[in-house]
Amino acid sequence: MTDAPSDQAFEALLEYLRQTRGFDFTGYKRSSLFRRVGKRMQDVRVESCSDYVDYLEVHPEEFPLLFNTILINVTAFFRDPPAWEYVSQEIVPQIMARKRAIEPVRVWSAGCASGEEVYTLAMLLAENMGDEAFRQRVKVYGTDVDEEALGQARHASYSAQQVEAIPAGLRDKYFEPAGTRYVFRGDLRRSVIFGRHDLVQDAPISRMDLLVCRNALMYFNAEIQGRILSRFHFALVDAGFLFLGKAEMLLLHAKLFTPVNLKHRVFAKVPQVNLRDRMAILAQAGDAEATEPSDPYARLREAAFDVIPLAQIVVDPNGYLAQVNEQARSMLGLLPQDVGRPLQDLEISCRPVELRSLIERAYAERHPIKVTDVARHLPGDEVQHLDVQVGLAQGSGGRALGVSITFRDVTQEHGLREELARSNQERETAYEELQSANEELETTNEELQSTVEELQTTNEELQSSNEEMETMNEELQATNEELQTMNAELRRNSEDLDQMNNFLQSILASVRIGVVVVDRNLEVHLWNDRAEDLWGLKADEVVGQSLLDLDIGLPVETLREPVSTFLAGNGKYEELVLNAVNRRGKSIRCRVTCTLRLGTTGERRGVVLLMDEVGP
Repeated sequence: MTDAPSDQAFEALLEYLRQTRGFDFTGYKRSSLFRRVGKRMQDVRVESCSDYVDYLEVHPEEFPLLFNTILINVTAFFRDPPAWEYVSQEIVPQIMARKRAIEPVRVWSAGCASGEEVYTLAMLLAENMGDEAFRQRVKVYGTDVDEEALGQARHASYSAQQVEAIPAGLRDKYFEPAGTRYVFRGDLRRSVIFGRHDLVQDAPISRMDLLVCRNALMYFNAEIQGRILSRFHFALVDAGFLFLGKAEMLLLHAKLFTPVNLKHRVFAKVPQVNLRDRMAILAQAGDAEATEPSDPYARLREAAFDVIPLAQIVVDPNGYLAQVNEQARSMLGLLPQDVGRPLQDLEISCRPVELRSLIERAYAERHPIKVTDVARHLPGDEVQHLDVQVGLAQGSGGRALGVSITFRDVTQEHGLREELARSNQERETAYEELQSANEELETTNEELQSTVEELQTTNEELQSSNEEMETMNEELQATNEELQTMNAELRRNSEDLDQMNNFLQSILASVRIGVVVVDRNLEVHLWNDRAEDLWGLKADEVVGQSLLDLDIGLPVETLREPVSTFLAGNGKYEELVLNAVNRRGKSIRCRVTCTLRLGTTGERRGVVLLMDEVGP
């Protein structure tokens, strides 16, 4: 395959795989898919995607080989040991500390391949809890889309090379030798459950305390990654942890997960208690009810709320912070994690103004409550002046849905009023300065926004490059293993060939007849010991030389015409008797027997000359 497949033909191939075998690769990164599918097309010597579809229809045994190539099952026990040590010493104890003695512990390894990480989790939990508690309380789920890999995982049998990464103490404790392999203990294996699961299409397993998905997200594009992470968020309990691979960062999903240890890629679930965020997460996860377009302008209203130039927050009837726009986060120091918290637990509830009393008045009087020129003291003795307005949001029938609170920065206006009070004459100058300051502030804000967007773009590109490099590294590792297997086979073939050559040499050395093998041009390829004894020339002196150029006691020139005629004819056997002088100078009669040397396909490759002394 000389060129990358065209987009249209490649998409048609992916659609064929989805319809015939149920594997949906449309959400995978195209660069990785191009390489992996192209490798299989090269292996079967197919030039185009359409021809490869025809090949799959005729050769159904190709499907497993293709899927094994695309789904790079590179895994190991305790892969990235420092990260596993952190999970063992920090995360597992936290999970156990919040559990009652009888509560179940549920762990999920998504994209588990041949099961090494699943049994790694089982060993860590058994070490922390003890064997008896592990058997009674723990369920470890291992899922993957590759049925062949899952079959290997269910057997729980691994080679000596595969278990080398396990510390000796754990290996001796949790694995039982079985011939040349090691098998995970059967009494603990009953707590481990394997099953096929597609992260893109299938519903997540719920109520998980720890979810491990290492170096699987990097194969998907950004949209599918977001959908999978939303399902992971749904799968975890509120205090659950997500453990990813070293190529995955989650920098753009702060509303779902917050870093616990970024170096080792351990994240904690961000609980979403308000309706807005819960609906958004369910929509990303593919929930049909949440994504029903009953209100086509809902997303527009959310976006418009975020770009309102005034700082604005929304509080629900129960006193919980329901929404915060971008201006409020910037001005008041609120964080996305504050959404869903009780307003009374936040500093904004009492500073710079007591909001709870204003909210009570808004509910009681059923009209907006406004407080003007509220002084807010900032660091560095700076004072900000705000106009605060509390408005009641009402639904059908006058039912109160909550309150909207806006904070308008009137610091500059306050300064202008003071300037006007001091001097009407300076009014115009103060206004122009204010206008200039506003324009500079807007320009600076636009520049900063542009810089932030550029940094986000650069970060996404770096993240994508990192994932691509990790993917290529795993591909190289898989290729290296294939090369090692091929080298071992070549080494065995070479040893067999050496044995065969030695065997042939020993036979030729024991034959008491001179044996000379020549090609069609009468160039010598073989010269045995008896030939050396007859004519006095060693093999290394004649091999590669023309038989007709050799100065020996045999009249070799007389062989030119008979041998050439023999090669051109149909016979397979011819015998000549020639007068000759051996290496001792003795005149002899030499019988020269010619037989054909045939190639593997029956073509005439040369002649085998058998030389025997028959008398003087």
